[in-house]
Amino acid sequence: MAAVVLSLTACQREKFHVNGTITEAADSMLYFENMGLDGPVIVDSVRLDEKGGFDFSEARPEAPEFYRLRIADRFIHLSIDSTETVTVSAAYPSMAYDYQVEGSENCTTIKALTQANQSLFNRVMAIQNDPSMGLDATRDSIKRVIEAYKENIKRDYIYKAPMKASSYFALFQTLGNMLIFNPRESNEDIKAFAAVATSWDTYYPNAVRGQNLHNIALEGMKTQRILKNKENMKIDLNQIEANDDALDITLLDNKGKVAKLSDLKGRVVLLDFHAFATQESTERIMKLREIYNKYHERGLEIFQVSVDPDEHFWKQQTAALPWVCVRDPQGVQSELMTLFNIQEIPTYFTVARDGILHKRDIQIEDLDAELQSLL
Repeated sequence: MAAVVLSLTACQREKFHVNGTITEAADSMLYFENMGLDGPVIVDSVRLDEKGGFDFSEARPEAPEFYRLRIADRFIHLSIDSTETVTVSAAYPSMAYDYQVEGSENCTTIKALTQANQSLFNRVMAIQNDPSMGLDATRDSIKRVIEAYKENIKRDYIYKAPMKASSYFALFQTLGNMLIFNPRESNEDIKAFAAVATSWDTYYPNAVRGQNLHNIALEGMKTQRILKNKENMKIDLNQIEANDDALDITLLDNKGKVAKLSDLKGRVVLLDFHAFATQESTERIMKLREIYNKYHERGLEIFQVSVDPDEHFWKQQTAALPWVCVRDPQGVQSELMTLFNIQEIPTYFTVARDGILHKRDIQIEDLDAELQSLL
């Protein structure tokens, strides 16, 4: 009997626990998911009652691992590195950013990072929706806000304690569907990934996530070298030559057919690079519909290139659109992004009837006047 009790006690010590309450979600399914490198995997689930109580337990991970509590599309992110008991209390639907967590310093820090990220999102949306700001001022302001955020996160979290799971979490924060720290675009971001990777080598040798960080940093350095070598390939609209082949785009459209930009020669084209997963997508599509309806009969066509990673989602979003919709499966890492020198999504270009790129969005103050002049 004593041996059995000791054995059960030992097994219990090798598990971690996540418990608590999520109110205002009676009869909802609460999922406990492991956020693996290949995506979320459901570990356990429970249908909540009116009190919203839950209690999950799993074998402790060998190195820090990430989990989340999910109801529908609302998440609470957690990290586990031992046999701790993490207690969470929240209410649906505000659970993603308004919750209490106890029992884990890393989880407390992840909460602070999540709230900081939400604050960043709110600031960016406020700038973007400010009607008093012009296009250039809006982009410059958003860029400054994001860069300031990154500097704060690097100073207060990543470089301060690179061995912590919360620092790993910070590296993969997003704004919409775009990575805030992107080693494919920034040498400074590569340094942040490398710092955490090196620290994890010391504290968690042979951890898969540590190796993943090294691979990302190395891939980022490789990409930066490629981009530097391709610098002369970037399109300079002041030195453009009448060479359709150099600028042509050939991709599958949302009906599975091959679509080529050069096939629209003879019409004025609005070449739009877009991501339907972004927050501002719906408003932008509505504006494009107005432009299309206004000028299509006069010879305007829209050739829209999506960089959405989810093909099924993209097809759903574009099923009712009247213009040419294609998708680049390479997403934001596409060679088109380099060739057209696209630094952010969305971005658009105007193409004259002769098939030659005319202007890009930052050069256009009044799109209506621009299209009328080309038509």
